[in-house]
Amino acid sequence: MRVLLLVNATASSVTARKRVLIRKTLAAAHDVEVAETSRRGHATRLARAAANDGFDVVAVLAGDGTLNEAADGLAGTRTALAPLPGGSTNVYARTIGVPKGLAAATDELLASLAHRSFRRIGIGRAAERVFLFHAGIGFDAAVIRRVERYGELKRHASHPLHVVAAFETWFRHYDRSKPRFDLRLDSGERIEGAYFAIVSKTTPYTYLGSRPLHVAPEAGLGTPLAVTAFRSLSPAVLLAGAASAMGSGRLLRRQRSIVRRHDVRAVHVEGRGPFPYQVDGDDAGDADLLDLAYEPDALTLVLPVGRTRPAPRPPAPARS
Repeated sequence: MRVLLLVNATASSVTARKRVLIRKTLAAAHDVEVAETSRRGHATRLARAAANDGFDVVAVLAGDGTLNEAADGLAGTRTALAPLPGGSTNVYARTIGVPKGLAAATDELLASLAHRSFRRIGIGRAAERVFLFHAGIGFDAAVIRRVERYGELKRHASHPLHVVAAFETWFRHYDRSKPRFDLRLDSGERIEGAYFAIVSKTTPYTYLGSRPLHVAPEAGLGTPLAVTAFRSLSPAVLLAGAASAMGSGRLLRRQRSIVRRHDVRAVHVEGRGPFPYQVDGDDAGDADLLDLAYEPDALTLVLPVGRTRPAPRPPAPARS
């Protein structure tokens, strides 16, 4: 099997020694080539070139941002994407059950390739950007942008920086005086007066250390999108949302200021002025209008052995 090992050498968990060891381990059973990313968007071009050259798998040793770029390059092709944990959080790799340790993750990848543990999945798209686990609009994206201002420091203290950035953004860097946008769902429903929203493709939304944060527990590899829209940024609503996310995520339905919908296939966002948005934790800029959509059967994913069947879906919650 032809495998491209796509490496972001600046990712927080990547070292030259680990890169060499992973390549040697994979090369014992497969035809392996290595490519390193050197700039923003480079992983997309490298992954697309690998698909055009007939590679069977692109294994990504990097964080979620580079993994997102690689998925963008592979969407619509038959070349499979295999996440390896190279970043500080590795949300998507952990979501699908990839071990946290690189050695164990590489061994698991070898087993998956030997068993051809591949699954065709749907993905999300926000304008021209794909997303594997979520897109954030408004306040959520402003926090991500604030974190990115810390530059190299976020490699070593990503989780504390996100907490600090959330407080900084709420107090000083986000206009909380009025709603920022409205949403229109494919069902025709309008959700008016939102301050921020999370459009989920899988759950959890992210991890805080070892703890998963569940915003949309109905979301999964085999489902369309789930929408969680906040119509208030009051401390009570945010703290209730955070407390729910640290549990199962289901207590969010009790908040009247939080609107939750699932099995959504398209979302149109109409800004009341420009708003920021992010995909898979990567700042995607500002927009006045934004279309998000579910794209079924878009990507081949390498899963840990035994994870190729869709997970059972939880009971549908009552609409809020």
